[in-house]
Amino acid sequence: MLLSERNRSRATFTLLGFSDCPELQVPLFLVFLAIYSLTVLGNLGMIVIIKINPKLHIPMYFFLSHLSFVDFCSSSIIAPKMLGNLVAEDRSISFLGCVVQFFLFCTFVVTESFLLAVMAYDRFVAICNPLLYTVAMSQRLCAMLVAGSYTWGVGCSLILTCSTFQLSFHGSNTINHFFCEFSSLFSLSCSDTSLSQLLVLIFATFTGVSTSLIIITSYVFIFVTIMKMSSASGRHKAFSTCASHLTAITIFHGTILFLYCVPNFKNSRHTVKVASVFYTVVIPMLNPLIYSLRNKDVKNTVRKIMDTRVFSH
Repeated sequence: MLLSERNRSRATFTLLGFSDCPELQVPLFLVFLAIYSLTVLGNLGMIVIIKINPKLHIPMYFFLSHLSFVDFCSSSIIAPKMLGNLVAEDRSISFLGCVVQFFLFCTFVVTESFLLAVMAYDRFVAICNPLLYTVAMSQRLCAMLVAGSYTWGVGCSLILTCSTFQLSFHGSNTINHFFCEFSSLFSLSCSDTSLSQLLVLIFATFTGVSTSLIIITSYVFIFVTIMKMSSASGRHKAFSTCASHLTAITIFHGTILFLYCVPNFKNSRHTVKVASVFYTVVIPMLNPLIYSLRNKDVKNTVRKIMDTRVFSH
């Protein structure tokens, strides 16, 4: 076994999480448990609703079901460990456990970025070319777009994870965060991290720029098309079909931009943790609420399920 491999296998990590606020441990546990429970219920519920309602078997909801799956997975990678660390004295995690958490979370965050871009393209086709919508957004194309999002997410994360395996760590390492974030791992490494940081920069830039271009271009065409509509009710209907998606995009990208692009922000670890909680735990809970509250078909399906349960009892 090489020295660097031996160092990694012996290295242990401690996730500080919110241990610097002992008086908040129990309240935070209860709040995060409630949020995670709503996340699981909301996202799995959305998948079931889309599955059982034939009216929702269209591309928009096909993409939404995958967005719900990704949100459920990304939250489940972070929340259980974070909840455990709030009530346990031992907050340690092995190097392998840390890398696996980093790989899986990175996979689903990148996948979500591309799924949101794919959903913007879907809205563009639906509003700008409504007569060609069913032909243009075929089942095969939808499957390819979703598969491409997952493939890029896995591929990107795999390369970054492999670069992490080249790093060396000594003994016990303390991560001032509630999950194994890549910048925290790099700061603890006793080897040269320049290649890993360069790879992160390249993949993050490509993902951010490409998805932003798709979203912005799609919505520019959508906005122009809506403004050309003569009917006020038609414009309102078109805007309402985009409102949920625009809200989800704004919250997701806005939080990540705030987290990584605001210079003074890095000075406060508490602020970093709060913003990280928002995009790792809160956003996956909000997405199903955003899409269900503004959607009549989803609300009608929920009512039917509730009515069926009431009458069955």
